[in-house]
Amino acid sequence: MSDLAYRVAGPSDQSALAGLDDSFTTDYVYEVAAGDIGFGLRLVPVDPPLVKVYPDDGDAGDAATGADDAGSVGNAGAAYDTGTGPDGAGAHEIVAVDSDGALRGFVAVAHERWNRRLVIRRITVDSAHRGRGIGGELMRRALAHGRAVGARTAWLEVTSVNVPAVRAYRRMGFRLCGLDTTLYTGTASEGETALFMARPLT
Repeated sequence: MSDLAYRVAGPSDQSALAGLDDSFTTDYVYEVAAGDIGFGLRLVPVDPPLVKVYPDDGDAGDAATGADDAGSVGNAGAAYDTGTGPDGAGAHEIVAVDSDGALRGFVAVAHERWNRRLVIRRITVDSAHRGRGIGGELMRRALAHGRAVGARTAWLEVTSVNVPAVRAYRRMGFRLCGLDTTLYTGTASEGETALFMARPLT
């Protein structure tokens, strides 16, 4: 991580961001069982391991895969975008760049002003550079930005099959706060469940 620089993303970074490999492999997935008045999550092994590759069109289930070097996270189907976030809130993107100027990861967030929530729209670390703390540092900087703009909580969405990312987010202080069994219906991620995670910033 010491040979990397972190800075705000610019227009010239867009093509490189789109080229980052946000695929991941997992030996476990979360199985969600819905009851009349509740849900249950169970960690189940998969053999052979599941390899998740997101389509290029943004129809990706969760937009985050490389959380702490596990792949990526974010809102379902949310293509990387430097425009405004929900409620017209301005988006903020941070990139990790190596000494040669190559992008190795990024995080995109938006501040929802009405409830003072920082939405982690996407976080990705290139697959060849995971396990080096890049995702953790990107998240640390994103959360610091959230505090600076007055956010009280940070929130993200991740697919139930991205167990490496869920584990990484838990290490970063995020806890499960909800789920949606229908969010990915009609997408390439149909059959997966959207898990919502949050953590306080105050």
